[in-house]
Amino acid sequence: MQKKKTEEIIRLLQKEYRGAKIALKYGNFLELLVAVILSAQCTDKQVNIVTEKLFKKYRSIDDYAAADVNVFSQDIRSTGFFRNKAKHIVGAAQKIKTEFNGKIPSTMEDLLTLPGVARKTANIVLFNVFGKNEGIAVDTHVRRLSGRLGFTVYDNPEKIEKDLMNILPKSQWGRFSYVLIEHGRKVCLARKPKCKECFLKDLCPSVKKFLTL
Repeated sequence: MQKKKTEEIIRLLQKEYRGAKIALKYGNFLELLVAVILSAQCTDKQVNIVTEKLFKKYRSIDDYAAADVNVFSQDIRSTGFFRNKAKHIVGAAQKIKTEFNGKIPSTMEDLLTLPGVARKTANIVLFNVFGKNEGIAVDTHVRRLSGRLGFTVYDNPEKIEKDLMNILPKSQWGRFSYVLIEHGRKVCLARKPKCKECFLKDLCPSVKKFLTL
């Protein structure tokens, strides 16, 4: 019964958010990598505001690799954790330039060697750049909704990712993050989810909990 309910929840989510896609704005693959690193602990909206200027100032892998970390950190200051992000982005650019011939690595193994790149970032790059479904990017929305909808009992991103990978066909892995993100932004809000108007209210295992709040 639980399996059928889960499958129906997934079907309805995918039907509702057919056009779900990444919200970060970028013009090339390098810009995507930079934007995803900046998005850690920061909203996509704020990242897009910052990168509008950033991408005009830094246009190539050489620009990022040669950037002064202190100057770069000020360019991205409003994204939070800016000193670490600056070190990661400049370091990643230098490694891409010296070890990967200036091109974004196309495998999970290689991407994970870049500073500032963990599985979430690698999954986003692999799907959006190379069309590869290697895993499922688990951000704050995916983490929250996976628990509320009964997809997982875990709070650890890697364990959540494994559970999602077990219940979804591989062909749907890359896109499903954006489906959950859309639902998380529009309906299943962090503090006060809109359960009464949610199209999943008859299936969601958490609905009673939130309707009584």
